Amino acid sequence: MKKIVVLTGAGISAESGIPTFRGADGLWEGYRIDEVATPDAWNEDFERVLRFYNDRRKVAREAMPNAGHTVLVELESSFQVDIVTQNIDDLHERAGSSSVLHLHGEINKVRSTADERLVYETEHWQVNPGDSCELGSQLRPHIVWFGESVPMLEPAMEIVSRADILIVVGTSLQVYPAASLVNFTKPETPVFVVDPQLPDLPGGGKFTGIAKGGSEGLTELKEILLKMI
Repeated sequence: MKKIVVLTGAGISAESGIPTFRGADGLWEGYRIDEVATPDAWNEDFERVLRFYNDRRKVAREAMPNAGHTVLVELESSFQVDIVTQNIDDLHERAGSSSVLHLHGEINKVRSTADERLVYETEHWQVNPGDSCELGSQLRPHIVWFGESVPMLEPAMEIVSRADILIVVGTSLQVYPAASLVNFTKPETPVFVVDPQLPDLPGGGKFTGIAKGGSEGLTELKEILLKMI
């Protein structure tokens, strides 16, 4: 069974009503990135950061998987499918995907500020000042912020290196180090990029672009892939 690896970004969740990472004005839901998504932001005003991610968590929990998520689940009947996502929501899991690696953390998890190995599932969408881990330290979002290392990057590289087919959907391939993952494919691995605004793709026939949104583009791509079996 051929192995498909799918790199997903904010575009696939946008169809479910989850806002993309940031708008054309450079703001993320009205906030500057350095106000809510850096270690310095946490140290400066951790309550503001908690409020911001509480809002993101509430939106994510109310959202439902869309047809793009469903197509990726359907592909599992004919391929081994591993998803590497930049998204922090759990829409892939709720759709039924069996193998999902989150590069940038998970909105429904929090971790200790004293020991990052202490990670917990959140029961509610709100995480409040004073909510603490077993060591008594404040809980923070289990999110990779700007300026922090990406601990799941090496496992993602290994997954991509074993792909027979790579799909990139809903991401502009502009956010590093995630965008570098396409460089770890085998020379013969075809790469399909699905996005309504396709980035500039290298020539040579390895890359195929489908200039459509996630749901429509993945539905079209599914028919192409089934012919490759």
